[in-house]
Amino acid sequence: MTVDSVGGVWRYAMDLAAGLRREGVEIVFAGLGPAPSETQVSEARALGKLVWLDAPLDWMVTSRAEIAGAPDEIARIARDNAVDLLHLNLPSQAIGIDTPLPVVVVSHSCVVTWFAAVRGTPVPPDWAWQRDVNREGFDCADSVLSPSESHAIALQATYGPISRLRVVYNASRIEAGQHPKKTFVFAAGRWWDEGKNGAVLDRAAAMMSLPVVVAGSSVGPTGQRLRFSNADERGPLSHAKAVALMQCARIVVSPSVYEPFGLTALEAARCGAALVLSDIPTYRELWDGCALFFDPYDPMSLASVCTRLNDNAELRKELVTRSLARACAFNLERQAASVLETYAHLTDHTLNLATAEQS
Repeated sequence: MTVDSVGGVWRYAMDLAAGLRREGVEIVFAGLGPAPSETQVSEARALGKLVWLDAPLDWMVTSRAEIAGAPDEIARIARDNAVDLLHLNLPSQAIGIDTPLPVVVVSHSCVVTWFAAVRGTPVPPDWAWQRDVNREGFDCADSVLSPSESHAIALQATYGPISRLRVVYNASRIEAGQHPKKTFVFAAGRWWDEGKNGAVLDRAAAMMSLPVVVAGSSVGPTGQRLRFSNADERGPLSHAKAVALMQCARIVVSPSVYEPFGLTALEAARCGAALVLSDIPTYRELWDGCALFFDPYDPMSLASVCTRLNDNAELRKELVTRSLARACAFNLERQAASVLETYAHLTDHTLNLATAEQS
């Protein structure tokens, strides 16, 4: 299973691995991109074997030539460890990979659907190669997974039909339950990413009396930056510290205009926080009836919804009860079972082909 240390893929991979491990699956993590922290290394090694490759992530480079060697490196690790299947968390990692093994590709997000959602435009010419490599990766895969129906629709709207595409919702290992709350709003994200919509959150913070606490990096890998003026910015935090804040927060906000799944919302719901979410297709799909929604382009809309929820204890209680129930449906057992169903179908198919060739 490929992983990286800088995005949501890490949390996805660790949570999924925990579920698969319970079912007797052994995992070799092949890491790409910036090196992991000591905490990340320890977490991965508790769940499987970790090998880090000297290979970049496609969204951190400027040409496909820079990622051309990654599939060969991944195939080598697979051979060295005698694995039965490849689970690749970037479509580009599947291009021309030299392996007889089944290949599962997951699209967690991509530049092409990001531009469609955030800018409302096709990917610019300088990034057109990203569309090409993702399309080729989908075509090389034996199965393509999406974390939501909304993202699956967005993928096919931008790339065209994708065969063997199915939805497997993400999950979380955070223990579900309610905790004593303090009166503040919490939000977490990679705030340098325009799609996380941190600027609107910061403007909304100036319009409400509630304290707004934000966690996550405000400086991106290529110099992107968002400066918070009104929110209490805590910077990058460990996952454990971010979860501790979610457990204390009365309200957790996600202002994103682009979320293929939105793991923060799931984690917040499992922490017993009331959810305030941007009105985008993904969040409507996953949390309709369990959260309050706001216009992500209107800071006053966000401020008004947070104030209303803070002032209405009965509404908060009702929404927390509903969101906790919904969050419990996004569990490791369900996710692992769906992924294992994909694995089983592909490995059986591969074995049947091998038997036919031998006969």
